[in-house]
Amino acid sequence: MASTNDLKNGLVLKLEGGQLWSVVEFQHVKPGKGPAFVRTKLKNVLSGKVVDKTFNAGVKVETATVDKRDMQFSYMDGEYFVFMDMETYDQLMIDRKTVADAANFLIEGFTATVAQHEGEVLFVELPAAVELVIQETEPGVQGDRSTGGTKPAILETGHQIQVPLFITTGEKIKVDTRTSDYLGRVNS
Repeated sequence: MASTNDLKNGLVLKLEGGQLWSVVEFQHVKPGKGPAFVRTKLKNVLSGKVVDKTFNAGVKVETATVDKRDMQFSYMDGEYFVFMDMETYDQLMIDRKTVADAANFLIEGFTATVAQHEGEVLFVELPAAVELVIQETEPGVQGDRSTGGTKPAILETGHQIQVPLFITTGEKIKVDTRTSDYLGRVNS
């Protein structure tokens, strides 16, 4: 249990019938009249749904212990992603639905943060940006420079993104894992 005065970003609360909600942002409000309260934006850990919720100041809320560990993606086994705990070398099979959009950027050997609650995997979190090789894209044409045009490119994971016209097959680029945006070339 924690008080609403102890809320911080990333804290996971257990509300309404045992659902897990992560605190995205919070604000303590002390109006001129009336009692103080805490305005929060909460994200459902499983569904990703975001809601606004207001708590009276000082109210007790139940917190959930979420175990976050860095694990290395080892391989695919059918529809399951197999991750290895870097400390214990235990392997964990996670289904595609739980891995969600992170699957677009996973290659063998990548390290990701796996969050678990009471033995159940909640989500897989990647770093904000990853470096991947362009597996296939149309060749650039002489005169293509960095003046705004983009073209589709397929990453080594099979995920398609938009890249500037001057990028060629085989180049290593940096990609934003939250938006699939091209961030730049990686100098080898």
